[in-house]
Amino acid sequence: MTATSSDFFNNKRFCVTGGAGFLGQVVVRKLKERGAGEIFIPTIEKYDLTEIHSIKQMVDDAKPDVIIHLAAQVGGIGANREHPGEFFYNNLMMGVQLMHEAWKRSVEKFIAIGTICAYPKFTPVPFREEDLWNGYPEETNAPYGLAKKMLLVQAQSYRQQYGYNAVFLLPVNLYGPGDNFNPASSHVIPALIRKCVQAVDEGRQEIEVWGDGSPTREFLYVEDAAEGILLATEKYNDSEPVNLGSGFEISIKDLVELIAGHTGYQGTFKWDTSKPNGQPRRCLDTSRAKKFFGFEAQMTFDEGLKRTIDWYQENKGRIK
Repeated sequence: MTATSSDFFNNKRFCVTGGAGFLGQVVVRKLKERGAGEIFIPTIEKYDLTEIHSIKQMVDDAKPDVIIHLAAQVGGIGANREHPGEFFYNNLMMGVQLMHEAWKRSVEKFIAIGTICAYPKFTPVPFREEDLWNGYPEETNAPYGLAKKMLLVQAQSYRQQYGYNAVFLLPVNLYGPGDNFNPASSHVIPALIRKCVQAVDEGRQEIEVWGDGSPTREFLYVEDAAEGILLATEKYNDSEPVNLGSGFEISIKDLVELIAGHTGYQGTFKWDTSKPNGQPRRCLDTSRAKKFFGFEAQMTFDEGLKRTIDWYQENKGRIK
């Protein structure tokens, strides 16, 4: 998908929280490709976005017309289980206070990034935005999912009471070059890639994998995710939440075998069924994104996976 510049991007100041991160770097690059000249990227070293005084300082320094709020404390099932309080508090404080401050200072538009973890544990597949409130999220990542979901409540209530233009997007699990490969906090794709590559490098013939392999997941390539976010930034101005996904569903068992094939791992897998599976199925209905702002994912999963593995192979020496 080729980016084109427009007056929307040329004439506005953007603040991208999390702009130095995995998704943020791609969003910032695509903003520049669209002609955005003024992009403010707050760093965690200078601004603690869980603290209101730090949020106020950041907005003072950025003077934004548009805030794209990507910053979040995220991780896989293990990280969510170990830090549920942090995941709830930090994500809630970052988002709710920042949106409130943006409204108070008349920032023109606020793009809030939610999470697939906001959906109920047993959501009919494909997940439709209308089903968001039909049950409690999967337990292992409910604190994170609910903290993010509050931004939808805030966006809708601020639009209703104040006419504030805040929108809420729900991306599925992201992957791609530059992903987080730290075993303590990574999601399933980078975690499996790292395990397979290390096993090949070390000549090991067995890898341990959490769960039983039965859950399904949908994944969105980081370039596609950034494209969807910027299409919504430019074209979407409504209160309804919008899914961002690829429409492709794969079981963890099939994912493991696919990654093994692409990395050259020929050993066996030991499924640790004492560990949680997480949500049984995840696959999104993406028709609303196509209807409202013309977004459709472009990257095939197989090609995206190859590019991610290639990136890790090239950079693994620098990754802790």
